[in-house]
Amino acid sequence: MIVKRLFGLWKVVRNDGLVLWRALRQPDRPRWLMPVTVLLALYALEPFNVAIPLMGLVDDGVLVPLVLHLIVQCLPLRFRETPVNGSVARAG
Repeated sequence: MIVKRLFGLWKVVRNDGLVLWRALRQPDRPRWLMPVTVLLALYALEPFNVAIPLMGLVDDGVLVPLVLHLIVQCLPLRFRETPVNGSVARAG
């Protein structure tokens, strides 16, 4: 049961990471995207993860994926579309 939930969480985080990666590579990306992504990366790599290992696991396992998902949800729809076989899938 727990493994199934962790696998589901991994799929969401992996998909959000891919969407964010594709959005960062677009020249017309929102201006706020790069600074927010850099701040999230710095937060995930902060040195307090070594000093307080349990808190490091909590923020890396819970907060970082949640913020990553929030960033992806704030992107315009054209950046969130999932490519299918090299093309962009359209809804409807």
